[in-house]
Amino acid sequence: MANNNSMIDLETLRHSTSHVMAQAVCDLFPGTKIAIGPAIDDGFYYDFDTPQNFVPEDLVKIENRMKEIISGDHKFVRSEIPKKEALEYFQKLNEPYKIELINDLVDGTISFYKHDTFTDLCRGPHLESTGKIKYFKLLSIAGAYWRGSEKNKMLQRIYGTVFNTKEELAEYLKRLEEAKKRDHRTLGKALDLFSIQDEVGPGLVLWHPKGARIRVIVEDYWRSKHLSSGYDLIFTPHIGLGKLWETSGHLDFYKENMYSPMDVDGQDFYVKPMNCPFHIMIYKSRLYSYRDLPLRWAELGTVYRYEKSGVLHGLLRVRGFTQDDAHIICAPEQMPEEIRRVLKFCINTLNAFGFRDFNFYLATKPKEKSVGDDKMWNDAIKALEEAIKAENLLCTVDEGGGAFYGPKIDIKIKDALNREWQCSTIQFDFNEPERFDMTYMDQSGKRVRPYMIHRALLGSLERFLGVLIEHYGGAFPFWLAPVQIKILTITDAQNKYADKVRDALSGYRVEMDLRNEKLGLKIREAQMEKIPYIIVLGDKEVSSGTVAVRTYHSRETVTYNLQDFLSILRQEHSLNNI
Repeated sequence: MANNNSMIDLETLRHSTSHVMAQAVCDLFPGTKIAIGPAIDDGFYYDFDTPQNFVPEDLVKIENRMKEIISGDHKFVRSEIPKKEALEYFQKLNEPYKIELINDLVDGTISFYKHDTFTDLCRGPHLESTGKIKYFKLLSIAGAYWRGSEKNKMLQRIYGTVFNTKEELAEYLKRLEEAKKRDHRTLGKALDLFSIQDEVGPGLVLWHPKGARIRVIVEDYWRSKHLSSGYDLIFTPHIGLGKLWETSGHLDFYKENMYSPMDVDGQDFYVKPMNCPFHIMIYKSRLYSYRDLPLRWAELGTVYRYEKSGVLHGLLRVRGFTQDDAHIICAPEQMPEEIRRVLKFCINTLNAFGFRDFNFYLATKPKEKSVGDDKMWNDAIKALEEAIKAENLLCTVDEGGGAFYGPKIDIKIKDALNREWQCSTIQFDFNEPERFDMTYMDQSGKRVRPYMIHRALLGSLERFLGVLIEHYGGAFPFWLAPVQIKILTITDAQNKYADKVRDALSGYRVEMDLRNEKLGLKIREAQMEKIPYIIVLGDKEVSSGTVAVRTYHSRETVTYNLQDFLSILRQEHSLNNI
């Protein structure tokens, strides 16, 4: 390991720091049982079973003890012992979680790492010594079920981060603070957009009027672009017979994510976890010819999937959500062009919502189980690769990372804080066309199998809107803002003129604040609502037929003739000119 801290591999640095944190916790809180402590993206964590609950003040104590351990510059020493001896070691220490982990390992030697007085089960690698750790910070405390199962005990997880330089740590902590300000759960409440209430059920979203207004704008844009891009819109039920999900295979490989069936007239019905079987049944309602293809069918279909309570997270991880779903059914010779077409559609749609920076990931055929012949896989992968090249895009190839039923492209967007979010997916499916025996008549009059491509542009509306809220920090662009303009009066004497101004702004989303309150209070509240334009009306504006305008991003007030202001609004980046 190089002496220069800037050369230290971050994963090694973070894993080593998690061990130091675990020692500090055990030193400060006798009786603590240790679980696991891996390096993760941007940091590390360790799970603990303790007699007491950690509080934020404890993080400072733990950090101080960590600094003492680090200053001792203790060597990280690797050793390997037989599995039986490893079990005996942790049995003496009464560490049940380590014992369980060791029991799951194959017989043979087990690697340990020791520094100072702390020894842990670990594959490594680790730093040369604790003294190499310089710039770290403990961040938060959370609950975590042992091994992620709600059937197991809830442990306490401490998150932290560490970097090679002071500047990198400071920049990361700054981004964290900004992320807190942009948290969609906080902004959703402050802006009265949505709520998730225990009385309704975890993971089920209630859209309030302003949030619903944004959702409708997004949906209307989505529908208009699909109709103008050669798609047909369809609607399907929320429930389906068990036999349907048996045919699709979901009851075999996806049942743990499906809710228990309901008995209807002696038959099992399931709420749908996916829309595709319904789309396929529409296809099978008649026989199609090669002349009918390609078919592009899109639906905003609400689905329901079981998610563990510990992973639910605002709009980003829910149990009921509306998928931006489409299926393209085409002949083999049409497939390459359809892939190029849908890739461009994905990019253009994401651009419209303000996303310009993307990462593309191509997942290819898994080495283990897969369905479909080699030619289908090779042709599909080639079409995906060529579409990426045709658009001059850079792509990361995940060799063997595809689903068993087909290769795919995932498009991940980067938001204002440079965070990566999964949205669009272009996914081949060689499985369901086979299971449902989908066919069409080719030019020779023979029944042949079509290609079917699953496609999502936005992913789920709930998740996408959560990302949008955080990307814009709740200050939406004019065309997306639930309230575009707010009219404030100084006294009741301007109310009649305010009505006239509102009527002139017909077609825009306008609210009025005619309350008998101080103007400063009204302006502050409108600013907190992040409204793009605030119009202030006093006696001067009434007599001159003007409007005094403030924008959200400016504290300056500019006076316009009403017609001139209308011209400015018409030039805004509205839904009609995206």
